[in-house]
Amino acid sequence: MRNRIELSSSKTAPSLGNQPHGHSEVIVSAQSEPLRRSIEVEYWVIDSEGRLVEPGTLVEASAGAEREFVEPLLEIKTTPCETTAELRDELFGRVGRVLRRADDLDVGLVPLGTPIAAEEIRDIPSERTRVQDRIVGDDFEYVRHCAGTHIHVEQQPGREIDQLNTLIALDPALALVSSSPYFQGEHLAASARSELYRRLAYDGLAHQGQLWRYVDDIDQWNRRLERRYEEFCRAAADAGVDRRAIAANFEPESAVWTPVQLRAEFGTVEWRSPDTAVPSQVVSLADSVAGVVERLRGAEVRVGGTTGGVSADTIELPSFDAVLEYVDAAITDGLASDSVRSYLGRMGFDVERFEPATHDLAGREPLDVAAARQLRLDHANRLERDVLQARSVGD
Repeated sequence: MRNRIELSSSKTAPSLGNQPHGHSEVIVSAQSEPLRRSIEVEYWVIDSEGRLVEPGTLVEASAGAEREFVEPLLEIKTTPCETTAELRDELFGRVGRVLRRADDLDVGLVPLGTPIAAEEIRDIPSERTRVQDRIVGDDFEYVRHCAGTHIHVEQQPGREIDQLNTLIALDPALALVSSSPYFQGEHLAASARSELYRRLAYDGLAHQGQLWRYVDDIDQWNRRLERRYEEFCRAAADAGVDRRAIAANFEPESAVWTPVQLRAEFGTVEWRSPDTAVPSQVVSLADSVAGVVERLRGAEVRVGGTTGGVSADTIELPSFDAVLEYVDAAITDGLASDSVRSYLGRMGFDVERFEPATHDLAGREPLDVAAARQLRLDHANRLERDVLQARSVGD
C-alpha cells in the first residue's frame, strides 16, 4: 500500500472495513474489545555482494509481500491484529517465509532507513510515479532513498480526533527505531529518512511532508485534506500535468504526505514517520503506540504546556509548537537527545526497550559504495538473527 504523494503504488493496506470514499462510517470494535493494529514495513533487497537488486520472486513467498515504487524495495505488511502476540506471530511468520525464499535466491533484506551511499535507484514505471516525478521535480530523488514503517491503529468511534492528535504528539517516537543517519555516504541526521522527506523532498510543495497541527473535529480534517488536494492539483497544472491524469491517480486522501493521517478508507489512524527496522523493534514500537492510544478509552485528553504526560485518567498533549521542537530533536539527534528521551518516557514509552541502529552507524562518514554495501550485508545478517532468535524463543 502507498496511498501518498511520494509513492506510485495503488496497493491498499489491510482494511478494517469497506469504506466508500468520503464516508465516515467505519467498522470498529466495541469499547471493551482489543484495539486492532497492523504494520507495513519496507526492506531493501540486496545480492550476496550487498548491491541493491529487485525482489524478483520474493513477492510470491508470503502473503503481504509486495513491490514498492522503486526497484530494490520490498514491502511486507500484516493484517489487522487484536493483540501484540498475534501481530508478532504474523509479522515474523511473513518475514520468515520471505527470508527462506531469499536464502534460495542468495539475496537479503536490509532494515536501514536509507541505502547509505549513492547508487542508482530506478522507479518501477507507472503513471502515478510519472505524475509525482513531474510535480516534485528533481527533489523526488530524495524519496527514492527512503525505507520506512507504517503503523495503523483502528479508529475508536467518537475518539478519532483524540487518536489523531495523540499520534501527532507521539511523532517524536520516530527516534526509537531510527536506522540510518546517512544519505549518499554523508551524515545527514539521526533519521536521515525523516530529514529527506520533511525538509528536502517536498520543500517546493506547501504543507507536504510536514507534521500538521492538531484538529478539532473531522470536518476540519476533511477541509484540510481538500485544501491540500487543491494545492497539489495547482502544482500539477504548473508542472504541465493534465487534470485528468490527476483525477485518475489521486484523490484528496492519497494526494498528501503527512506523518499522521486519518484513513477513512481503512478505518484507521496511520503513523508514517518511523524508519524501517528489524521486526522485533517494529513490533515493540507498534505495541507501545497502541498501548498509549488504548488509554484514550478511559482518559481525558488535554492540550497545553510543553512537557506532556500520560496518567491513568489523563493524556496531556504538549502544545503543537512544543511537539515540533521534540520532533526536530528526534530527527536530528535521535535518542542522543535527553529532552526526547525524557519526553517519550513521560508519554508512556519504555525507551530502554529500543536500540536504534542509527547510533551504532554514526561517525563513519564519508562512506563509499563498497563500505555501504558491507553495512547492508551486516544489517541483513542482523535482520536474520532477529527472526531466528524470535523463532527459538517461540519454540
